[in-house]
Amino acid sequence: MPTVGELGLHQPALFALAVLVLNATPGVDLLYTVSRTLAGGWRQGLAAALGVGAGCVVHALLAAFGLAALLAVSAWAFTVLKWAGAAYLVWLGLGMLRQAAWSAPAAAATEAPVVARTGMQVFRQGLFTNVLNPKVALFFLAFLPQFITPQAPHKTLSFLLLGAWFVLQGTLFLAAVVWLTQRLHRAVGSSARLGRWLNAAGGLLFLGLALRLSRAEVHA
Repeated sequence: MPTVGELGLHQPALFALAVLVLNATPGVDLLYTVSRTLAGGWRQGLAAALGVGAGCVVHALLAAFGLAALLAVSAWAFTVLKWAGAAYLVWLGLGMLRQAAWSAPAAAATEAPVVARTGMQVFRQGLFTNVLNPKVALFFLAFLPQFITPQAPHKTLSFLLLGAWFVLQGTLFLAAVVWLTQRLHRAVGSSARLGRWLNAAGGLLFLGLALRLSRAEVHA
């Protein structure tokens, strides 16, 4: 069995620690997973985590095969993806605010289709929030090479291994967040008013994240 060094990787412990810190940093993926868990329980939370993980798979593949480099050198490509991601976050945020505005649960269930209801819808939303974030693509391109040795015989394979590691560790972390969120939610208790407040807060946060993303620059 080849060693870590023979695979072209170095400082695996530091890599794992860095991934943990990055996963724990509040951002779109973490916020979306927590909000879906609070709104729809652990099943929707886990679907969100898996969707985010699938998005990271896409970014890892792009980085491994060099396509993410396009975002680093092409202002046009970066701008298109940036605005697509910002628009999607606005769409999600407005949907959550719209749901929060409905006072009758029955009305919200029939009149607020933007907010995902099924596990597959939640999965797709988690996937899109991650894939449409160019900062994630640039992060993979800038972060993974730091843990690949210059003498790596197969750098593409090294990228894929680190990407798989990142996806697995990140997905497990979000699954733990889902479990913890669900436990805390049960301990605190739930109510229609609390649900509307959480949707309103989540919607505003998504709009704020969309604004921050829209201001991102290629060199960021």
